[in-house]
Amino acid sequence: MEKVIMELKRNIYAKLLEWKKQDTGNVLEVKGARQVGKTYILKKFGKENFSRMIYISMAEKSGEIFLQCLNAASEWKPGMPIEENAMRKALETFAPSFVDDKETIIIIDEIQESAEVYNQIRTLAREFQAYVIVTGSYLGRLINPEFFLPAGDLDHMIMETLTFDEFLDVFGERELYENIDLFGKGQGEDYEKLMGYYEIYQKIGGYPAVVVSYAQQKDLNKCYEKIGNLIDVFANESKRYFDDVVDVNIFQKLFNAIALMMMQEKQGVRDLVTELSKIAYQEESGRMTKKMINHAISWLQESHIIGYASKAIDCDYKQVKENSRYYFLDMGIAYYFLSRTGAPYDIIKGLLAENFVYLALKRRIENTSEIAGIAPWFGTYEKINGELDFYVRSLIDYKNYGIEVKSTDTEAKTAKKLLEDGKLDYLYLLKGETKGGIAEGKIFTVPLCLADRLSFN
Repeated sequence: MEKVIMELKRNIYAKLLEWKKQDTGNVLEVKGARQVGKTYILKKFGKENFSRMIYISMAEKSGEIFLQCLNAASEWKPGMPIEENAMRKALETFAPSFVDDKETIIIIDEIQESAEVYNQIRTLAREFQAYVIVTGSYLGRLINPEFFLPAGDLDHMIMETLTFDEFLDVFGERELYENIDLFGKGQGEDYEKLMGYYEIYQKIGGYPAVVVSYAQQKDLNKCYEKIGNLIDVFANESKRYFDDVVDVNIFQKLFNAIALMMMQEKQGVRDLVTELSKIAYQEESGRMTKKMINHAISWLQESHIIGYASKAIDCDYKQVKENSRYYFLDMGIAYYFLSRTGAPYDIIKGLLAENFVYLALKRRIENTSEIAGIAPWFGTYEKINGELDFYVRSLIDYKNYGIEVKSTDTEAKTAKKLLEDGKLDYLYLLKGETKGGIAEGKIFTVPLCLADRLSFN
């Protein structure tokens, strides 16, 4: 390994700069799982690009103090005039240096802890010149009725755990990743180097604390301990937002159930909640209801721990069934639970590869207008009762692309039949043991670790 560069450079920073430049006048809501580095990167952005930064965490003392300021500014008694500028007065009390101009940014962290503050977003967007960012790890709580959803006054960004290119940047290899040829024209040892890093990334994922631990100690077991601690903290913190979940181990059980479902190689299930319930709770129990399970799964999605894929029947963009399969939103968490199923490593490795490509496609949907859908699609071909790992409908050239991430030609049988029958226009074969190549003009073989660099035009 090369010398470690310990600063974690995050792709979202460039997006924040662009948001500042666009100056939409809206409040920016930054979503993301716990411990992905939202607070760090937002403070860094604020300090480096504004003359004044006001930071408030609604989960810490600063939030408690700010609420006191807001309550004092909003106080009203009969005969008193109504305070029209309570939020402005509260900010001036909280931070005497506050100036409402374009050189000021207000960052309100863990906004889900206060409906009273969250409900001021419309005021912040419409009556303030300063830039405003709100964020939190458990924004799923905002579906509760006491939170007023300010449609039209919010811009949105999602911050993930470190992507593979961000992970490579820690070790000084991002430039190699960004410039290496997809189809084998680079040096063989360079492809091998990138796949070596991928082998590590697929096991530890991208939570900053885990990546830093590996960079400093090169100890995978220490990384798994940190991942286990992150999961425990998430489960314990989440429980306080639930009134109806009686099983304190519900999240662990659902994680295990999702891993087992990934093993089953089904062509999507008709009812994911029912299927997960059967796996997580083998014996019938009156203590857990379908509503509770559904609530917990929705929470995992809103907390950016899991995501779903949709099924495109016969690789037809007009026949898409949403919510047909779940994936983990961090490779380390995926490996943590898949490895505990007892499956052979070769099977786990294939599922991790699929999860890796899922995340690449999910990013493409969220950050560009290049491919159709609101979630990645996997495809089926009912004619031969087959399945395609992923099906992409390009919004650039309106062609159909298949992606197969299995490693043998036998496993790509369905993909090649779809291509032969005209259901697909092009096919990507993503493999771990390849240095790239092109076959027959319509089949492209690409190293798996370069999935984020696929083009659909």
